[in-house]
Order: sequence, then structure tokens, then C-alpha cells
Amino acid sequence: MRTMASKKLNVAVIFGGRSGEHAVSLVSAKFVLSMLEQKKYSVTQIGLSKRGAWWVGEDVLQALEAGNFGSLMPATIFPDPTRPGLKRIEENKGAEMLETLTNVDVVFPVLHGTYGEDGTLQGLLEMAGVAYVGAGVLGSAAGMDKALFADVMRANNIPVVDYVLIRRSLMETDMDTALRIAESLGDYPLFVKPANLGSSVGVSKVHNRADLLEGLMYAAQYDRRLLVQKGHNVREIEVSVLGNDDPQASVCGEITYAGEFYSYEAKYHDDASRATIPADIPVETSDRIRDLAIRAYKAVGLSGMARVDFFIDKDSDEVYLNELNTIPGFTQISMYPQLWKASGISGEELVDRLIELALERRAQREATSHEYTRGG
Repeated sequence: MRTMASKKLNVAVIFGGRSGEHAVSLVSAKFVLSMLEQKKYSVTQIGLSKRGAWWVGEDVLQALEAGNFGSLMPATIFPDPTRPGLKRIEENKGAEMLETLTNVDVVFPVLHGTYGEDGTLQGLLEMAGVAYVGAGVLGSAAGMDKALFADVMRANNIPVVDYVLIRRSLMETDMDTALRIAESLGDYPLFVKPANLGSSVGVSKVHNRADLLEGLMYAAQYDRRLLVQKGHNVREIEVSVLGNDDPQASVCGEITYAGEFYSYEAKYHDDASRATIPADIPVETSDRIRDLAIRAYKAVGLSGMARVDFFIDKDSDEVYLNELNTIPGFTQISMYPQLWKASGISGEELVDRLIELALERRAQREATSHEYTRGG
């Protein structure tokens, strides 16, 4: 394995993308880019437009923020490991020509949501043989789909709130049945969520059937699989996890907010939202949450990083795992880096460690044989 002390690593930071979390990704990328020390890394920015086009050039992040791609060049990474590197695409007399722009030692994906956090990008990078930060294909896909993830948690005796899955196709053919399935959870309030999205995009808290219908239609704009959860009177606790085969959990933090739930607006635009780190909870509760976070992390085969979100029922003190994010937010106010900072790891140290874990995981992949030798 190459060491960071001997030569600068070529790190490609990928951000933007075809997701409802495109704007959040740009803010996260700004933080990650600011944490990558120039003496250690040669950094290339790769910006993905909302239509999925790959762009490189001078200050790609600023260009995406402005929505102006005129100074940028199209680019790609081949899934073919025999043609490594980031390729610049140039047009020449109507034909597209490829030129290797730079080698890539590690990709740092900062793509929240679909086409970035769900295993699709990870599959491309696996085929290309490139080291990348974060979970692999299986862990990314399992962590992204809230319904599938909840099923895995139940199978591993990790407590989750009651839920049902509703498909958009059922809503389109038999909305009455879809409503009855959702209401089988019992009394309102309920929460309706797209199964495959984060940052509370498409999420609604519903108090009656009219709200439920509106919430299902809203969530269905973002996904074909919808999760409906039983509402509880809760405190929201978050913990960060870091590592590959021997993951570690940070201190716990608590989120408080002014609205009915921790919505997109509450996360990114409401000054009344607050993070308390460490959370004011009993030591035994903190230890249980941290243990459950690591168990969940291992259950879906994660590597690199994740933020794991929990509920503590205010009435019963029961702990429930809510969801897990394999590419958590990296904004200035995001809990993942804040929790590690409170645990003694700075932003610069955190990105260093994530890159080291990515290289470690690629070395493990390369030690795996992909050819069958009889008797060997």
C-alpha cells in the first residue's frame, strides 16, 4: 500500500448528482475539500450535474453552485480497470476523444441520496478497481433503502419503530388499499418517507387520512417505495461510526428543533435547531445506543463511515434505531464531523482516516482471488 508520507495521493472528490439532495451535497463537498491538506493530497473536483453529467475543470464546485458549466469539461471514469484514471472527453470533428486527465488513487464520494449513496456509484468504482471512501455496494444499498434496512434490523434483534412498506404502483391502482395498509399501524400521527432518500426530503408527519393521502403523494414524487412509520413522542439521538472490520462509535448527540419533526428546513435553514453534544442522557443509555450503532453497522457489512440515528421514546424510555446514513452530511453544522470532533478527532484527521480506510479496504479486495484454480 502506498503511504501518504511518501507521495501525494491523487484524491477525486465527487459531488452534486441526480438526487433531491444535490444542494446539500455541494455544501458537504465544500467542507470536505477544505479539510484535505494540500501537502498530503493532490485533489481533483468532479461535479455531477442534476442530469448526471460529469464535469471537471477549475473550481467545479463554484460552477455547480452557479449552474454555469461553460468553463468545465466533460469527464468520466471507465469501469474497465485496464484503462485507469479520470478521462477528459473532448470533441474533435464530431467525434469524442478521450484523454487521461489524472490518475486516481482514492475517490471521496460526497453524493447524498440516489445514484451516489445507494450502491450505484460504488459498483462503478468496484469494477474500475478504484479505492473509495465509505461503504461498498451491499452496505450502501441496504443502508439506503429504509424499508430493507428496517427488515435487516428486525432480523438482528435491533429495535425499530413499527412500519409498513407501500409501493407507488399500489397507490396508482388501489389507493384505498394503500391507505388501509398505512392505517394498520394504529393511531395517528404517522410518518411517510421515500424509502431511498435522505435529508428529510419528501418526509411528512401526518395526523389524519387527508394528511396521509397528501403525504403519500408527496413522497411518491421521490421514490417508488414508501415507508410509513408509527409516530412516537421522541428525543432524537445521533451517533457517528468510523472503521472497517473494527468500527468505533463516537459520543452521542441530541437534535432539538422548533417544528413537529426534523425536516429539511429544520436541518439546513432553521436557526432554532440545536445540537447538544454530548447528549444529556444516562451513561447506560449512551452505551446501549453506541453498541446498537456498531451492531447495525456490522449487520449490513459497512465500511468507512456511517451516521446512525435513534429515537428515545419520552414516555417509555425505549430506544429505537431510526435509520442509518452511509454518506452522512459533511456541512459545517452536520452531526457526523461534529460528533467526531467532540470525540477528539478533528475534521482534517477524520478525512485522513477515511482515506486510509478506503485504501485498506481496496487492499482487502485485491487479496481476494477472482479466478478458480482446481485443487488450489
